Amino acid sequence: MAGMSGRAQLMWDEAVTGYDFGPGHPMDPVRLALTRRLVDAFGLDREVDVVAAKAAGESTLRLVHREDYIGAVKAASVDPGAADQSYGLGTLDDPAFAGMHEVSSLIAGQSVGAAEAVWRGEALHAVNFAGGLHHAMPGGASGFCIYNDASLAIARLLELGAERVAYVDVDVHHGDGVQAAFWEDPRVLTISLHEHPRTLFPQTGWPEETGADSAEGSAVNVALPAGTGDAGWLRAFHAVVPELIADFRPQVLVTQHGADTHFEDPLAHLAVSLDAQRAVQVACHDLAHAYADGRWVALGGGGYAVVDVVPRSWTHLVGIAAGRAVEPEAVIPEGWRQEVFARTRQLAPARMTDGRWPVAWMGWEEGYDPADRLDQAVLAARRAVFPLRGLLA
Repeated sequence: MAGMSGRAQLMWDEAVTGYDFGPGHPMDPVRLALTRRLVDAFGLDREVDVVAAKAAGESTLRLVHREDYIGAVKAASVDPGAADQSYGLGTLDDPAFAGMHEVSSLIAGQSVGAAEAVWRGEALHAVNFAGGLHHAMPGGASGFCIYNDASLAIARLLELGAERVAYVDVDVHHGDGVQAAFWEDPRVLTISLHEHPRTLFPQTGWPEETGADSAEGSAVNVALPAGTGDAGWLRAFHAVVPELIADFRPQVLVTQHGADTHFEDPLAHLAVSLDAQRAVQVACHDLAHAYADGRWVALGGGGYAVVDVVPRSWTHLVGIAAGRAVEPEAVIPEGWRQEVFARTRQLAPARMTDGRWPVAWMGWEEGYDPADRLDQAVLAARRAVFPLRGLLA
């Protein structure tokens, strides 16, 4: 690998906002446009190299996806009305739309480009907040996700010679597509913190899901009880993730930062603040520096409070990656707030915080309560995986 550049890359092509399932769908592309504008409003675009990578070609897509599925996506892109629902296309979650293959490939290309830049030393950190589409399976669309850019980025790293890649997913939904893609591959450690599958799509991500026989202990699932707030979420993250990353010592850390853990998100039931999301973003950055020589690929993901939450959360992510973190109490520039109202007729938030910074939480080393539901979730994850990796549960 070449010598590392000090600047981060922000992967962006305005055409990614064409990832649009239509009016009324929760995955409103305005969340991407508003995030990009808020990044600019804070001057972060001057602190990163803004790069538009090329769309992922078919040979790249086939690193994860089946050829027949790619063909079905292409066909649905040309004739959305004839989408083959056996591939998850043309459904309520994943309506077909003209140009779907092209824009999905473009988003995937940004994540693959981010992985390439970090591996080759062109950037130490790279962010694609349009990515993180973690539900797409090798042979089908799922959960608003057509192509699994996170899996494709990891597969490209492996193709380039990486021997250990860690993937940490803090979206409210289980990172099922990424887990499935590397279920049999011990070179990839997947860790997902998510709302318990009893209460949320995709009903997977039980602690007992630990990887195939050939890769036991390479899949880690922390299934959090509905209603988990800041202190519990951060406690669970720090009780599981750092110890596993320290043991695995990845060459690259890939993280997915779905903003739908937030208490205002309409599709889930956790109660996490922007302040806690920012704290986890900082923790991921620090883990990359502690154990992966700083190599960090950060992706977006879910998030359906498209004005109040998503732009602020991912602008914090870009700032952290750029080495110019936005303070939680920062006042949001008035020009951005006016643009929000012009685009959405919604009033924009005034500050970059939910007023909870710094967030307090209790470390696992201070002891646990076996009768507490959050601690039970952490214990279940640790007991399922840690012994498989030679660690004390």
